[in-house]
This record gives sequence, C-alpha cells and structure tokens, in this order.
Amino acid sequence: MAIKRDYYEVLGVQRGASAEDLKGAFRKLAMQYHPDRNPDNPEAGERFKECSEAYQVLSDPDRRRSYDMFGHSGVDTSGFGGFEGFGGFGEIFETFFGGGAGRGARGRTVRGDDLRYDLTIAFEEAFTGIEKEIEVPRLMGCERCSGAGAEPGSGIETCSACGGSGQVRRAAQSIFGQVVNIVACQSCGGEGRILKNPCPECRGQGRVERRRRLRVNIPAGVDTGSQIRLTGEGEAGYRGGPPGDLYIVLRVKPHPQLQRRDQDVVYDLRINLVQAALGDRIEVPTLDGAVEVSIPPGTQYGQTFRLAGKGIPHVRSGRRGDQFVRVQVLVPKDLTAEQKSMLRKVGGLTGKPEKVSRGFFEKLRDAISLD
Repeated sequence: MAIKRDYYEVLGVQRGASAEDLKGAFRKLAMQYHPDRNPDNPEAGERFKECSEAYQVLSDPDRRRSYDMFGHSGVDTSGFGGFEGFGGFGEIFETFFGGGAGRGARGRTVRGDDLRYDLTIAFEEAFTGIEKEIEVPRLMGCERCSGAGAEPGSGIETCSACGGSGQVRRAAQSIFGQVVNIVACQSCGGEGRILKNPCPECRGQGRVERRRRLRVNIPAGVDTGSQIRLTGEGEAGYRGGPPGDLYIVLRVKPHPQLQRRDQDVVYDLRINLVQAALGDRIEVPTLDGAVEVSIPPGTQYGQTFRLAGKGIPHVRSGRRGDQFVRVQVLVPKDLTAEQKSMLRKVGGLTGKPEKVSRGFFEKLRDAISLD
C-alpha cells in the first residue's frame, strides 16, 4: 500500500498557510490536473485525486487541526474519492472564479453544513467512558413537503427563462469584442425551478430548524480536544443533498488531585520532615480507589514512585498508562522551642552546606524520641 504524502507537500504550501493560500494552491493544481483536461493521462487523474483530498482536509478547520495533531491517522478519509464536491472542469472554474461554463451552483443538490457541539465531561467520565445525551439545534428536511419546498400537490415548474439551469448568458460588447457573461437567472433566483405554491412550513426552503436529541458514546481515554464524528447528523442538505456531519468536541474537567500527562497521571504527595526521614506507609488516591504506598526512609523532595497500570486507558488500544506519585517534603514553619532544640541536636546551624552521613537519620530519630 502506497504511503500518503504530507497534505501540505501535496499542495505545495507551508504549514501556516492561510485559507486563501490553500485555495489558490488547489485552484492552480486543479486547473492543471483535472481529468477533463487530461482524458488520456491516468497519472493526472491520480494527482488530481490526491490534491482534492488534501484540500478537503486542510480547508476544513476541524479536520486540519486534527491532521496537524495526529497526521493521516487523525482524519477520516474513507469518504474521500478525490472528486467529492468537484464535478466537471466547469464546476472547478465556477467554484473558484464565479460564473463559468458549468451548470448553476444553486440548481444542483448541495451537501448540508457540518456542525460542532462542545461537550464538557468529568475527569472520571473520560477515564471510564460514558454515554451522554445531547440536544442539537439544526436544519432538518421539512416533513410537510419532504424537502421539496413546495406545498404537497402544488407541483414545481422548470424555469422557462433558463431551462432549469439557473443561469443565463448575456452578451456585451467591449473593446476586445463581444464578451459573454453567465449570471444567475433573475426569474428563478438561480434555482432553475419555480414553486407554484411554496410550503408554508419551510417557506419554500425545504428545511426547518428543529432540536434533535442524540445519544453519544464517549470511549474511555478521551481528553480535552478529542473529537467524535457523527456521520449524517449535521444540517440537512439543500434540494435533497446529503446531510452534513456533527463533530462533538470534548472538554475534560481537571481532577482536584490528579494531573493528566497523556496516558499517565501524576499525584503530588505532601509529607512532613519526619515521614521523609523515617519512612511511612501512606494512602494515595488513584482512579481505581485509594492505594497504600510505602515511603522508604530518607526519601528526598521530588522523588517519584511509579504505580504501574494505574493511569488512563488509550482511546484505541485500551492499554492503561501509569500513575506517578511525586513527593513534596513540607518544611515546618512554626516550630516550638523544644522542636527547634531537637533539630539543633541533629545537625546544628553551621553556616555551611550539610554533609549527610549515614548516621544522620539515626540522630534525628533519637532527637525526636526525647521526652
């Protein structure tokens, strides 16, 4: 299986390219490699397919963001045929220059818009996975007229002025001779059809705004910025076109005690000077419940202990990360005279860096044990 080239390389642009830069690059390549211009060159067709796929991903802000983060594995290209959204060469010309030799853009079916829904979930819900119910406002096909835009039984007439194309040609004289302009038909507004009796429910648009309840399965391991795509749950298409998609963009609330680092979690364990010196067994929170951790004598500030398999599951493989317990030794501020005296017996105030000997902790233990 051939390895896909980087989409930015395919279009010949930098990663920070603007939307206009992307559009200009694709327009140039589409004009060069479109199959209508290269009927006997299958390589040109493959090149156009590659350029089209790259442009469809990078021109969509959500898909581009996912591609920048995860590469080809971060975008779903199963629906790309290379020619999705682009028909004959006339439509390419029309899309990027306006007017053109193609049929009227408004006279054909149009895919519905994609929608975005921001959903906030708890840290624990991201860990276990959960099913959520959401309510999404969107344009849906009008049930009264089945999306036709006309009152049932009233019929739809083909516009006689443009013959159903939605466009008319106008010739004008210029210093270069006669110039033919293609403009939207004024009789039908570029629709190519005339409604005898528009549907009162949708006012002839074929779509109405409704709120739809959906159940979303959120897999374990998601994080802030993760996206879930619901195919066909976007807005209804125009004139019978396919619906768009719905993208659920997740935000995970922070945990009050645990910090996430990809699939690992970190817990800052605060202990006192005595616990660090003499050792202790302390319960720490994990995503599976409290776990007892052994703190050995002589534990230093910043020392880290690993709890294997106590982290977040990977969203695809399910393999869990680890939890790291990071020690923070708290130095007491308000000491009694007796406590200060005991500490002076351990090391004293010398004005020099301390050289820790093997007997240090034994001396500390003896000092603390004094009545």
